Amino acid sequence: EVQLVESGGGSVQPGGSLRLSCTASGFTFDDSDIFWYRQAPGNECELVSHSNSDGSRWYADSVKGRFTISLDNAKNTLYLQMHSLKPEDSAVYYCGAGLIVGCDWGQGTQVTVSS
Repeated sequence: EVQLVESGGGSVQPGGSLRLSCTASGFTFDDSDIFWYRQAPGNECELVSHSNSDGSRWYADSVKGRFTISLDNAKNTLYLQMHSLKPEDSAVYYCGAGLIVGCDWGQGTQVTVSS
């Protein structure tokens, strides 16, 4: 059974930083497209970042220059480094890979940005 488990969320003040992690069981991230999504209450699931198996990266305009997606193959762990956080970044964040996409697979990790 494939499981993706997100962690690293928390409460930070505007301008703060967090690093989200995503570990996998029953699945290896090698050569997979990898994703980070988020969903705020009342909003649809939003793709935040995507990295193809060739290493090319895409970011939503709202996070470009502030977020970085990365993968540690040795640890089989996916990361989302977030800097200069804003209140509008508050949401539950979910990871995905391969055909595991969207906000419905795991429990996610809550990020709250508030003063």
